[in-house]
Amino acid sequence: MAGDIVPIELGLTEGNLVTLWAPRWREGDDEWEGFLGLEDDLYAFESVAALAAFVRTDDDNDLVDHPQWETLQQVAITELIPDDKHSYDLIGVPELAAEDPRPEVVAELEDALEIVRILGEVCELPATTKFFTANPITGAVTVGTDNFRGRDGIDLWVRIGRLIAKHWDDVIDELDGVVSVPDVDAKALEIAEDELEAAASAEDEDEPDFDPIDPLDDDSEDGESDEDDDQDADDEDDEDEGFWAEVGIDPIRIYTDEGEFLSLRCYLGDEPVFLGKDGVIYGFSSERGLTRYLANSNDHALAHVSTYDEVQAMANGGELVYDVLPENVYALSGIDEDMLEGPRRVDGKQLDLAVELLTDAADFADLGTVSEALGTTTPLGWFVDYAINPDPNRLAPSGPFDNEAESWRALVHDFEERLVRRG
Repeated sequence: MAGDIVPIELGLTEGNLVTLWAPRWREGDDEWEGFLGLEDDLYAFESVAALAAFVRTDDDNDLVDHPQWETLQQVAITELIPDDKHSYDLIGVPELAAEDPRPEVVAELEDALEIVRILGEVCELPATTKFFTANPITGAVTVGTDNFRGRDGIDLWVRIGRLIAKHWDDVIDELDGVVSVPDVDAKALEIAEDELEAAASAEDEDEPDFDPIDPLDDDSEDGESDEDDDQDADDEDDEDEGFWAEVGIDPIRIYTDEGEFLSLRCYLGDEPVFLGKDGVIYGFSSERGLTRYLANSNDHALAHVSTYDEVQAMANGGELVYDVLPENVYALSGIDEDMLEGPRRVDGKQLDLAVELLTDAADFADLGTVSEALGTTTPLGWFVDYAINPDPNRLAPSGPFDNEAESWRALVHDFEERLVRRG
């Protein structure tokens, strides 16, 4: 797996439609990328409620085999609202390309061209694919405003704008032709609309239109304070978090080119401690294998954690369940390949998590290699920082990015050398 399924909004001839995009992910030796649809049809919806209703009731589409599909079917409806970063005004691309090449304009144009290029490849759209292969100068927008400085840069920007003006109608016509709006279950749609309305109302209520109550003003009935209510809520949250939150240890799932690994990690102060020893991290192919190891072994770093006895007792009783939170899922596969195409092609969330894992693992092994390689003064550090925290007002790293990809690949290889499968 590489990244999540992302809700996106596409501005097309019929208006703004919402759908789902699954950025590149890996299953075994195969790499995939897809959109919500079936065979030759790209499914899109006029509302988030309709999208939610479809996702919750349909199992006959091209994304059902994605590792995150079942999780997506259970998320709150607000998680299906496309954010600004994933809202693309495709109809407005020619007007955008006719503006001056300001950083925000170039960044928006790059995003629009990139999602259309991916749509062309995934949906096998010949006119769209030809637009990009026949006009490689459109790739100049991927390095920010650097290419559009001075007289030659302005000339390049104008040429790109003219190409878009000439051919973009063909691209839009082809996209319009593959979009299909499937029927959705009426009851599921009604429920989704109610949820969306309730979420909007709750958001409005969260925005006070008056000064907050003075926390020192104790006018609560029966002598009860707001602090008591907050404490009760915190206690309920703690109960909901379950066993792993109680013992302060997290199950983690790691995806590499070698496959999937299940392991454990905690923090003692700021120091990460993995299930492993001497800087080596132990990974397992199955929950049963991990449970068997925890029940029988104390020869690892986590055995020194004060709550490990509780983990071992649960393992011996066969009661452990490994519910891995999304923030503890790390996908390393494919990042180096994405890097070759520039920082805006990399999934920033996936990269941020990968950096966390590599940094923690290096700290666990008392190595400074990761922090040194990712320092902001290094090309890789600059690339990673820009990919995770994109800002159209910052100077973007410029390609080619072979060295950055190779440096990242070396860090991942070093990590994989210290990730040992134990069962």
